[in-house]
Amino acid sequence: MRNSEPAFGAVRRPRLLARLNGAAVANAVSARVASNNHYAADRFSLVVALGETPAAVWMSADRMMVEIGIGLDLATASLVQGEVDQVELDAVRRLVFLTGRDLTARLIEARTQESFSNRTASEIATLLAARRGLTADIARTTTPVGRYWQLQRDRITLDQFSRATTEWDLLVTLAGLEGFDVWVEGTTLHFRPRDQAGTAATVLRASPGPWGGANVTGLRLERALTLARDIEVVVKSWNARQQQSFLRRARRRGGGSSEQLQRYVLVVPNLTPDEALKLAQRKLAELTRHERVVVADMPGELAMAPRQRLRIEGTGTDFDQEYWIDEVDRTLHSTRGFTQTVRARNASTTSQATTPVARLAG
Repeated sequence: MRNSEPAFGAVRRPRLLARLNGAAVANAVSARVASNNHYAADRFSLVVALGETPAAVWMSADRMMVEIGIGLDLATASLVQGEVDQVELDAVRRLVFLTGRDLTARLIEARTQESFSNRTASEIATLLAARRGLTADIARTTTPVGRYWQLQRDRITLDQFSRATTEWDLLVTLAGLEGFDVWVEGTTLHFRPRDQAGTAATVLRASPGPWGGANVTGLRLERALTLARDIEVVVKSWNARQQQSFLRRARRRGGGSSEQLQRYVLVVPNLTPDEALKLAQRKLAELTRHERVVVADMPGELAMAPRQRLRIEGTGTDFDQEYWIDEVDRTLHSTRGFTQTVRARNASTTSQATTPVARLAG
């Protein structure tokens, strides 16, 4: 994310840039693109006026690839590329409605029963990206996936329930084991470590003041009180090779006055002590990041995206801090303009992570 402050009140000339099977769409009326950080496909919708194109052309097509972009003054950005899932025709108003998902859908729709026990997670991700026609942006891993379970012999990644497993499910599972994130952007599959800081956060302000001008039309602040308390994550495991059971704890001390402890227990077999500790710390971070949620309505812009950061200023509360963006939902209409809603979350900066505790299980 670029270090920027979205314009508010400036004269803008947003343009909808849509392509269908590589050709520009001349009669596009509106578009919506919802990007997320939820291990799910981004979704889009596109409304097109029929014009002189016969309705039968739209309703008989077997496959439609859509790219939706936005032009804003001198800048342009491609927001999504994906295949259409559904076509709807309004025969009276002569409008065609297209809805679909980004290219994550190729992996979601692909069932797999393969064994990858002797390959690393990054090798599997690279293989699946090539299989689905995606460019690979993959951080290298070194552990063969069969060793995740610490068994004496190879173990296949997929078991007897593999008929219900997709390539996307497999990638999400491997990302979780490695502490990675996985997503598709444009035609590229990304498989990389989580929480990379990247560029500086975009600043959002609800009202003008000495800190700067307002640049949102609405700002909602949400706080989960149960997650504001002290939280402890306990991982219990037993190691088949070492013939030993143990547990690892990770705790965060909340910023409030409540002494009530929220405890979450995970039972995961055949981890090493180090893997169990890392899992406890990772789950603790995932839980606490849901404590504070901000939802901003604002003029549309082209810089913000999921996995990037924003900073809230000027609310007069301790919500004035940085957050990680979860969702950006953009809408551009030919007469109603270009707007977006951004959802972000994080733990309170007043909370503190304590030293993890390790001991043998009783």
